Amino acid sequence: MLSPRRFFVVDDDRFTLKLITLFLQESGHEVDSARSGTEALERIVDFRPDCLLTDIMMPNMDGLELCRQVKAQPELKDLKIIVVTGKNYDFDRRAAKAAGAVGYITKPLQKDAFIASLRKILEDKVVLDYWGVRGTLPVPGPRSLRYGGNTPCVSLSFANDQLFIFDAGTGIKELSRSLLQKGGRISAKLFISHPHWDHINALPFFVPLYIQGNEFEIMGAQHGDLGMKELISAQMEGVFFPITVREFGASIQYRDLHEEKFEIDGIQVETMLLSHPGNCLGYRITYKDRSVCYITDNEIYPPTVPEYNEFYIKGLADFVRETDILIIDTSYTDEAYKSKIGWGHSCVSMVCDLARRAKVKNLHIMHHEPDESDDDIAHKWELCKKALADLGSETNCIAPAEGERYEI
Repeated sequence: MLSPRRFFVVDDDRFTLKLITLFLQESGHEVDSARSGTEALERIVDFRPDCLLTDIMMPNMDGLELCRQVKAQPELKDLKIIVVTGKNYDFDRRAAKAAGAVGYITKPLQKDAFIASLRKILEDKVVLDYWGVRGTLPVPGPRSLRYGGNTPCVSLSFANDQLFIFDAGTGIKELSRSLLQKGGRISAKLFISHPHWDHINALPFFVPLYIQGNEFEIMGAQHGDLGMKELISAQMEGVFFPITVREFGASIQYRDLHEEKFEIDGIQVETMLLSHPGNCLGYRITYKDRSVCYITDNEIYPPTVPEYNEFYIKGLADFVRETDILIIDTSYTDEAYKSKIGWGHSCVSMVCDLARRAKVKNLHIMHHEPDESDDDIAHKWELCKKALADLGSETNCIAPAEGERYEI
């Protein structure tokens, strides 16, 4: 629920102006309005709104010019501006941002979705959704009803309309359905941890890739001479799959990543090579004062085995240090791990020790072994909480289920 605010609405369409006013007033907000940018400039200072909502296409002074003139006034420079328009073009989105708008909502408007969009923009939340939390193989049937049976897929959505997707396991099919239900053009960055089957094999079933007007950038680590474009194309060639990447209707770009740091629309992305067969990348996403780390697949060897690497563990701890949420491969209990050493996945004690070292705020365990039932995962979660308590750690531990959402 969006806490009560003062809104000033500008739109030359009487019906839209009345509709937005009604939506806002029914939700407990105070509203004033104008049918032109010129009128708005004359009255907005006296009303002192928390947020200005403006259309783009208006006579005499369009919405973007109104944004610029509002931002030029010292007493209004901190006013939050959201564009509400029927124009769904990237050019106009970029122009609105350059003019000072913090959000962009497209018409037609439906009340619940409109109010939810306002809340997301004004509260500037990062929304974390889980679409698949299993590892190796999807697990259908009664043993996986609580946590879900799909393989890895996680998404982060931001108030600035950026959508980040991590891995394309079978969970991405449910994400596909969710995005299509919302309608409109879809744009996203897809970060692949590594090209093992459980992390890419549902990408051909991600329907938005086949729709013209959508835009995606697929990123991940190069493997020898094979970059992301070749890796994605290979699993959809001929004998492996009846549809090839040539059928994609969306605009697709590919980017090969190494250990590096870069920025996307004010969101910082850091990568780290993980302890797993082949090149596997972990991701740290930082937006303003919040961060999320996605670390799967990854093996943290215990000090009881020759492969133990203190240098690597220190580096990993620095990478995830004080993150708000650490999403991490916790495939095994300590007992189960004894027969799985060298398989590229981690156990409870080492994951919890990492969280303690790095002073992680919230630990989310995932990539559960396919033979584990819901009860097994719940037991593993209890073991994690006990291990953290025994270590004196203040880290909160969660075992997210498929379909769960968290706001940061």
